[in-house]
Amino acid sequence: MAIITLTTDFGEKDHFAGAIKGAIYTELPQIRIVDISHSISPFNISEAAYIIQNAYRSFPKGTIHVIGVDSELNQENKHIGVKLDDHYFICANNGIMSMICTEIAPEKIVEINIHDKIQTSFPVLDVFAKVACHIARGGTLEVIGKPITEIKPIKNVVPYVNEDKSQIIGSVIYIDNYGNVVTNIKKSFFETIQKGRNFEISARSYKFKTIYKKYSDFVNFEIPEDKRHDEGRGLVVFNSGNFLEIAVYKSNSATVGSASTLMGLNLMDTVSINFLKE
Repeated sequence: MAIITLTTDFGEKDHFAGAIKGAIYTELPQIRIVDISHSISPFNISEAAYIIQNAYRSFPKGTIHVIGVDSELNQENKHIGVKLDDHYFICANNGIMSMICTEIAPEKIVEINIHDKIQTSFPVLDVFAKVACHIARGGTLEVIGKPITEIKPIKNVVPYVNEDKSQIIGSVIYIDNYGNVVTNIKKSFFETIQKGRNFEISARSYKFKTIYKKYSDFVNFEIPEDKRHDEGRGLVVFNSGNFLEIAVYKSNSATVGSASTLMGLNLMDTVSINFLKE
């Protein structure tokens, strides 16, 4: 049987996540449910999009992903089911899917239309869970929704490039558990614009001219360990999702600090890359 994943901003204190699992198990006792995260910042669309984009590929084809962020139904926030990359996504049409859809075209999109059969003030429980169970039983999207062709875009998915392609202006879309700052600049996008040129990355008053393949590449292991003093120093990497990330080596907000705390970088702050003339 298929796997159903849950990604929400419900947190761990309240009953919401547990109630959703209970509703799914009531319909499908043998189903497997995996929590991706319940710690999305409240109503943070770009954060939810970043997390689901980087998590879903690790699951088998046919997995059903329920995304409960900003999911209240209204005339500007419809519910959709999306088949993409042989995975299913159930969420609000609020921009969450647009980050994934910039790289892979959806195979099918429907606007869910079963609400007249369900009285609900908790759509993730009463609507999304039922749709997920329907798909897990082998049901099709067409049964629970009408086909549509477009989804709502999310702001700041694609970085800005100036006319002569000498500069990329991106923005911070996610701050991880270590305080590392993730931008919307992907490695493939960067390399397309770079074309081998040298560059300088600017974030507030901080400048970087090197992008490392992994965090420890920043360390000169030829220097004795007691003389390195690398912890707490800033660096730039392309992270595991191939997004440009500004980090602090072995960051810890309580001790050496993090990229977010030390550099004063917050969500939606600007990060620019200037390509240098030879």
